Amino acid sequence: MKTDFKFSNLLGTVYCQGNLLFSPDGTHLFSPVGNRVTVFNLVENKSYTLPFAHRKNISRIGLTPRGNLLLSIDEDGQAILTNVLRRVPIYHFSFKSEVTALAFSPSGKHFAVGLGRRTEVWHVPSTPDSSAEGDLEFAPFVKHHSHAGHFDTVRNIEWSSDSRFFLTTSKDLTARIWSVDAEEDFTPTVLTGHKQAVIGAWFSEDQETIYTVSKDGAVFTWKFVAPINQIEEDDKMRDDDELDMRWRIVERHYFMQGSAHVRCAAFHPSSNLLVAGFSDGIFGLYEMPDFNNIHKLSISQNDIDFVTINKSGEWLAFGASKLGQLLVWEWQSESYILKQQGHFDSMNALVYSPDGQRIVTCADDGKIKVWDVESGFCIVTFTEHSGAVTACEFAKKGNVLFTASLDGSVRAWDLIRYRNFRTFTAPTRLSFTSMAVDPSGEVVAAGSLDSFDIHIWSVQTGQLLDRMAGHEGPISSLAFAPNGGTLVSGSWDRTARIWSIFGRTQTSEPLQLQADVVAVAVRPDSLQIAVATLDGQLTFWSMSEAEQVAGLDGRRDVSGGRKVTDRRTAANVSGTKSFNSISYSMDGSCLIAGGNSKYICLYSVTTMVLLKKFTVSVNLSLSGTQEFLSSKMLTEAGAMGLLDDQGEASDREDRRDDSLPGAKSRGGPWGKKKLPEVRVTDIGFSPTGMAFCAASTEGLLIYSLDNMLQFDPFDLNIEITPASTINVLEGERDYLKALVMAFRLNESGLIKRVFQAVPPRDIGLVVADVPTVYVSRLLRFVAAETETSPHMEFCLLWIKALVDKHGAWLTANRGKLDVELRVVSRAVSRMKDDIRRLADENVYMVDYLLGQAGKNADKSAPKLVAVKDGKVNVREGSAEESDDDDDDEWIGLD
Repeated sequence: MKTDFKFSNLLGTVYCQGNLLFSPDGTHLFSPVGNRVTVFNLVENKSYTLPFAHRKNISRIGLTPRGNLLLSIDEDGQAILTNVLRRVPIYHFSFKSEVTALAFSPSGKHFAVGLGRRTEVWHVPSTPDSSAEGDLEFAPFVKHHSHAGHFDTVRNIEWSSDSRFFLTTSKDLTARIWSVDAEEDFTPTVLTGHKQAVIGAWFSEDQETIYTVSKDGAVFTWKFVAPINQIEEDDKMRDDDELDMRWRIVERHYFMQGSAHVRCAAFHPSSNLLVAGFSDGIFGLYEMPDFNNIHKLSISQNDIDFVTINKSGEWLAFGASKLGQLLVWEWQSESYILKQQGHFDSMNALVYSPDGQRIVTCADDGKIKVWDVESGFCIVTFTEHSGAVTACEFAKKGNVLFTASLDGSVRAWDLIRYRNFRTFTAPTRLSFTSMAVDPSGEVVAAGSLDSFDIHIWSVQTGQLLDRMAGHEGPISSLAFAPNGGTLVSGSWDRTARIWSIFGRTQTSEPLQLQADVVAVAVRPDSLQIAVATLDGQLTFWSMSEAEQVAGLDGRRDVSGGRKVTDRRTAANVSGTKSFNSISYSMDGSCLIAGGNSKYICLYSVTTMVLLKKFTVSVNLSLSGTQEFLSSKMLTEAGAMGLLDDQGEASDREDRRDDSLPGAKSRGGPWGKKKLPEVRVTDIGFSPTGMAFCAASTEGLLIYSLDNMLQFDPFDLNIEITPASTINVLEGERDYLKALVMAFRLNESGLIKRVFQAVPPRDIGLVVADVPTVYVSRLLRFVAAETETSPHMEFCLLWIKALVDKHGAWLTANRGKLDVELRVVSRAVSRMKDDIRRLADENVYMVDYLLGQAGKNADKSAPKLVAVKDGKVNVREGSAEESDDDDDDEWIGLD
């Protein structure tokens, strides 16, 4: 089994804090998610996470006007410059203090950053394709100049359309106008008059007007004019240069939102649209300069933290950090382009669907979310549970999901109609923390921390079938054997039990362990059990003999990271030295395990060796990611990161404490916790074996095998080269030999060239003589080609030949080729749907042409019809004359 898994995507979290960005063409949205950046493709409905990670949560991101460079800055001022197209970090830089505002100029030559009270202008590093003369700047970040004038934190920066001037707004109740270079007759200007902090300031498209918005809901319109009393004194014959021309307020408007205040605002100069987001979750859309209210909508239950508008002015993007909401709204059609929300509390469990296309997560917020692996979006959310959801499991057949909750119920969900069709409850009120489903989907079992019995229900009737007693402590984990009939349970009474629930006696075989059992897992072949205990041990037991066959000590492997509250070193802390989730790989050769630490461990089951350790997060905004704590962060009152400075905030709403007394929520809306602890609550392998997923503090981390092109030759010798392969293909026309040589080189481009060069009439002969060792590789290539190739009939001929000639071998090795066979099946069904749709679309056109030919038949010039690439063509002539046309199949019309 390959072990080179790499981070590929982050699901479960869509927005944390900071600003949102649209790409220049308006089709992609960049959102900061913790210490990473996720990109949402709004046209193709997909998302991906950029591979780099900051050491702290990201506070500001900026994008060049060409969309090729992304600058992301974390809470400490550490910046990473990234090539967006290649998804590669180019340069690391430190601004040495917290960055509160960031904006690139429309010309792409400068960017401005707000560093507390100062504003700095920097040159944008050039790239080879953007340099006109071909010269490159080898110093990536060069400061242009710095401005100091504000008396409080700079909150927003906006550029003029000609990139000569920019506006800064601050908490000191003012906005200021600056020039990038020295301008004749220009001095930096201060715009005063607001009574609360200024949220934003913008130039109009013609740069003759400035709009400013403050926190109290005031909207001021500024113009460069003289005082009214001076203009009226025309009789004094004043010259124009004697008039006191300056920026003055010409209009005042107010949002009038009651007790709610403005949290964010954005302005679109070309369409004169002003958008404001308020603290009560409402946003308003206004047309300037008349301040006409076009639209108002409530989109969140909490503050709207950020709003932005795409270049065309059609889409508005909103971010609400408290509940983790991200929305894109098309205001003209009043419809959502994107509406996503992650779990706002910690995830407890996850499970892959049997086809590997979806991941289901459940969390302490009582919600169950279904995520699409390919697109990265949540496609449905279930909210019927009234308590924290602790376990989820799929039935092996059908689209049926089971979940267990602390509200005392186990529910069954239909993932075709998206509804809850069964609810299972116990005679007494229990909080279920573990669950397992029989492979047949007929029986569901659940365990609780309150009762020491295992409850068994029938899925068909919903009736409680049995309560199995035997454990003397709370049930921590349950798992059915894949072959059915056997249930494995783990308990805090230091035993794991094997139950034969379908037998007459329903006996259980106890397995005695040295510590409390935390998790159990059954190998896919149902011959072995893995048990994780609280002392960090992993033990492996034979299912049939109920004897321990192997064991390993994982305390040193999983241990890592020191929490802020720890008074001991990471090596001596006991809380992180055990696994709380384990899972077998699909072939049963490896076991993956995670716990309350920043490491995920991958073990070989046969050799009991640690194959690889994956680091979940390097984010210093989480507790437990550092091996050593700095003594300078310790004070007499405790760790500096845990000191409550909420009462010292400058704004009244920031000082207010909305948390419930006694609430210990790990980041939900009821109790905000500083520095949440890094941990992995659940882990699972994909049914395809190509990826695994981990539910962590930061979200749903997906690690997959690298799909990039790699030179991985198979049975290679010195005579086999691309040139010799092409010579055999085109010179000798030995298609079988050329195909085998291409597979031994394992270059996808060469394999595709040989594959497409085989004549359709020879496909059956070539496939029949392919050696058995290459059949799996050929099937894998044909499966991938069928998904993307436009040559439908050609691919179907290959599939038919493979099934006809090697059907017995494929049947015998179905377990190894399950993924490829599933892809082939999906591609064939897609082809069938495409052909049916094509025929349905053209049937009326053919009927019409046949009818027209019958009316206007000309015996001297008969009509011919050809169907090609889904289009119907008509021409005059006879079938004999069209024999030379090999591309189209012409049909004569009477």
